[in-house]
Amino acid sequence: MAANMKAVKLRIKSVQSTMQITKAMELVASSKLRRAKERADACRPYFQTLHRTLQEIANGNTDFSSVYAKQSSENKCCYVMIAGDRGLAGGYNANLFKRLEAEVQGKDFMVLPIGKKAVEYARRRGIECLTEEFAEIADVSVADCFEMANLLCRAYREGRFGHVDLCYTRFLSMLSQQADVLAALPLADLVVKEEEKKPIRDLILYEPNASEVFDAIVPEYLAGLIYGGVCESVASELAARRTAMEAATSNAEEMIDRLNLHYNRARQASITQEITEIVGGAEGI
Repeated sequence: MAANMKAVKLRIKSVQSTMQITKAMELVASSKLRRAKERADACRPYFQTLHRTLQEIANGNTDFSSVYAKQSSENKCCYVMIAGDRGLAGGYNANLFKRLEAEVQGKDFMVLPIGKKAVEYARRRGIECLTEEFAEIADVSVADCFEMANLLCRAYREGRFGHVDLCYTRFLSMLSQQADVLAALPLADLVVKEEEKKPIRDLILYEPNASEVFDAIVPEYLAGLIYGGVCESVASELAARRTAMEAATSNAEEMIDRLNLHYNRARQASITQEITEIVGGAEGI
């Protein structure tokens, strides 16, 4: 009985230590989440406007001879995969990888991984990587996004792949995040369905010509999409970690309550047994 009580007491201390860690991680994620959410909210209009503007151009006029506007003959696709640097975030990373796996079924593809978990996933699955330079999403800056965009555009022009898609996690709310894949290049991939098209009322004239202007803004557009995806993914990761750690802390509290009840029952049984032995010994005397 005493040995059982000691084991329960050690178990309680162990769970209490784990609960302190999960509670600390929840508080850290909560404090970082506020700033990450503000950044994601601030860049979302830019992110959405960029994509919508390129969609309008794709639906309005793709007659100019830009390499980024034509349907590519190369079927290979490059996915900019944005995952986290750490685990303990519930199903955040797993959901992203499942979404990617569903998207690449039967396709020839490569990835540009952002985040340690993305790099580890690509290595573990033997997936071809464009570069592993951006292994930590926490260190990705706007300048890094422009560097990635220029790298992708250069490889696209060289014909290493014919499509560029962004695989990231959309931040919907504190409790909801959704893994998504967004077409980026070529422009022909952005054409919406016929029933979703809106009538084009204005034609835009470019100087010196549409091709040069378009080729100049595509890397800017791609960098903006990547930066928006990074901001959304960071906020989603922190929200998922906060939720997971909150649930872990709650489960630890419930476990401690059950163990305390078990310990008290064992302690009461031990006391009752000692009293019984004393009374029995007194009667024997």
